[in-house]
Amino acid sequence: MANSLTYKGTELQVGDTVAVDYRIKESDNKERIQQFKGILISITGTLLSKMITVRKMSKMGVGIERIFPVESPHISAIKMEKKSTYSKAKLYFLENLSDQNLRQKLYKQKKSVVKRNVLSKSKPTITKKSK
Repeated sequence: MANSLTYKGTELQVGDTVAVDYRIKESDNKERIQQFKGILISITGTLLSKMITVRKMSKMGVGIERIFPVESPHISAIKMEKKSTYSKAKLYFLENLSDQNLRQKLYKQKKSVVKRNVLSKSKPTITKKSK
């Protein structure tokens, strides 16, 4: 399972927020570029047929997933918007998370490891009173 991909010099990993510029043909001689911005959920395929799945939330709160073939002539650019610290290969569990929980999972900041000196504590001795 691959969880990273290099596209035209840009290193993309699963969990990153990406913007995919996709060419849409409207009529015989009209063409426009539409941007699809979301979280990169999975990378599948072999060397020549790589596919990426991008998930975004619509304004109505409905999740939209779209699968893009990386070597498609209709893709004009894939730009990384935000880098993630997550390291799993597939992020299908994002479907059930709220926006706040999603941000906490994907973009948590790495804390520096602080070593604490643990003092060994001996058990207190209990003495019985004599009568």
